[in-house]
Amino acid sequence: MSKHGYDSGRLNLPFVGICTFGKYPYVEDWDAINADVAVMGAPYDFGCQWRSGARMGPRAIREASTLFSFGHAGAYDHEDDVTYLDPSQVTIVDIGDADIVHTDTEQSHANIEFGVRKMLAAGAIPVVMGGDHSVNIPCINAFEDQEPIHVVQIDAHLDFVDERHGVRFGHGNPMRRAAEKPYVTGLSQIGIRNVSSTARDGYVDARAMGSDIQSVRQVRKMGVDAMLERIPKGARYYLTVDIDAFDPSIAPGTGTPSHGGFLYYEVLELLAGLAKRGKIVGMDLVEVAPDYDPTGSTSTLAAQLLMNVIGRVLHEKAL
Repeated sequence: MSKHGYDSGRLNLPFVGICTFGKYPYVEDWDAINADVAVMGAPYDFGCQWRSGARMGPRAIREASTLFSFGHAGAYDHEDDVTYLDPSQVTIVDIGDADIVHTDTEQSHANIEFGVRKMLAAGAIPVVMGGDHSVNIPCINAFEDQEPIHVVQIDAHLDFVDERHGVRFGHGNPMRRAAEKPYVTGLSQIGIRNVSSTARDGYVDARAMGSDIQSVRQVRKMGVDAMLERIPKGARYYLTVDIDAFDPSIAPGTGTPSHGGFLYYEVLELLAGLAKRGKIVGMDLVEVAPDYDPTGSTSTLAAQLLMNVIGRVLHEKAL
């Protein structure tokens, strides 16, 4: 027996060890990224208009993600009859967090963009954990020298404000900033409902700039397959998920909860279909604020969704 009591090394249960995302290797040198997927935290929340706290999101999601790190043989899904995240076939690394300079939005966003550019330069699919939704702005900026992308947003709020009291880079602005990019071919904004971060003129502008806006009720009425048909087929997708797209009954830990949201499988089935419909080339998941999440369910939901989407993206890539 080994000194730890096992012939095959450490058991390494989820509650043991350092909390990298999914217990995947940590890569400190951003010039030495060699992976299919690289995960980075963006713990910035100065863009919030109500409750702050999403700066602690990456840390909470990493801890929650260790729940899904049992064993070393991937994750078998009996419904799909597929073993996702097989370590013999895929490589995932955690590159830590972008450096955040308190009160300095411009520099903090630049640091996030720098990290995403490093992941793209290494040929890895970037997965960014926010932070508030403004971190999407530097993520999209980093795709400037890439091929065109179609943005798929899963969210309760449209986030299409152009400018409010001089603010253009808060968490109510990212989809407007994305739509302005010449390399963003359009947007699918899904789950939008109730009192929004955007006034009516923003909805008019969004549609004029190439956005398809659908609420939770509209998606449920048409079904997942019909929603997927509305998204351009064969495109390169950038996926941005605001955790408040989910109903606060399962995701209370967020700054701007909105009742009437999605449930887990509704979003997973949509994103699994998206991975088959085209190529997901990057994603962020934002607005997890663990201080409002006493049971940890929101962080667990975020980690579970990320692991499952990453698994499906890599599975489709390998086919």
